[in-house]
Amino acid sequence: MTIDAIHNYYEGLVQERIIETDEYQSGNMDQDFFEDVACITLNQLPAKYVRHSVDLIFYMPQKERNDMYVAVDIAIKSALDTISKRGNGSEDKQSP
Repeated sequence: MTIDAIHNYYEGLVQERIIETDEYQSGNMDQDFFEDVACITLNQLPAKYVRHSVDLIFYMPQKERNDMYVAVDIAIKSALDTISKRGNGSEDKQSP
């Protein structure tokens, strides 16, 4: 037996929401920057492990779903602020 079907729901949601940011849409986000934002963002959020993402969304109350989206957006903004404060310089960049 394996647990390959289990994943953290926030990973996909964070990826989707980062792609919607102005930073990504403007083309100013390379793969390393994207991954840094994702890691810092995910480290601010609780884990929400699921087998099927569609089941989680279908059975989750609308308010709880909205709260998740707001929490993700706040965490992404915080991650972007953190990266901009450190200068986003690759020569002294440390993994989050």
